[in-house]
Amino acid sequence: MLIVLPPSETKAHGGSHPPLNLDSLSFPSLNSQRPELIARLEDLCSDLDTAMRVLGISEKLRPEAESNRSLRTSPTMPALQRYTGVLFDALDAPSLPPSAWQRLAVGSALFGVVRAGDLIPHYRLSAGTKLAGPNGRDVTMKARWGTAITEALASENLLVDLRSGAYQQLGRVPGAVTVRVVSTQPDGSRKVVSHFNKHYKGELARVLALAPEEPESVDDILAIVRAAGMEMEHTSATVLTVVV
Repeated sequence: MLIVLPPSETKAHGGSHPPLNLDSLSFPSLNSQRPELIARLEDLCSDLDTAMRVLGISEKLRPEAESNRSLRTSPTMPALQRYTGVLFDALDAPSLPPSAWQRLAVGSALFGVVRAGDLIPHYRLSAGTKLAGPNGRDVTMKARWGTAITEALASENLLVDLRSGAYQQLGRVPGAVTVRVVSTQPDGSRKVVSHFNKHYKGELARVLALAPEEPESVDDILAIVRAAGMEMEHTSATVLTVVV
């Protein structure tokens, strides 16, 4: 089983590992796109004012754009330590054993998808960003990645796709298990959880990553999650619903 998490806009700075080595990253087939994206992002950030506008960030986040100038020279750290925020707080990666890390990956606009331990630099790029193409016209991340991410993940026996909609668009995987989070209202109706969605997905990812035995089916996932005390329903063939 591989659990693919959404990335976060917020990321830890710094790192104690050598600069980015694309050949060391998981899913090597994605290296056909990664160098071009890195080059385009570095070029964009040579003009920080333009970069902040394109990246959709404010003046106080100027250092985020500045970090894109040194993607190939800045220090790196494992992906699960690089990404921060609500989901990653709930996941609590530092407390997970190596066996759990092996079940985790993170979607990325810049790298496509990386495994938990892949060493990556600090960067700023979202799924909805458009970068200039060879002819000068802006190109979406979805168009840049094409079918590469889908093909890279297609060989996984059981894929739990927790990416947000924008990142799933970069590479949908037929047959992947997806998860909704809903709350039960006083009148018995269901409402999709938005504010705490990431928190519950982080808790879910932790439960699955720590499963003592390797799940092989949706039914196995249901059993693991329910045994951990979470309420989960089998909504359709590949859709599970966490009820909070």
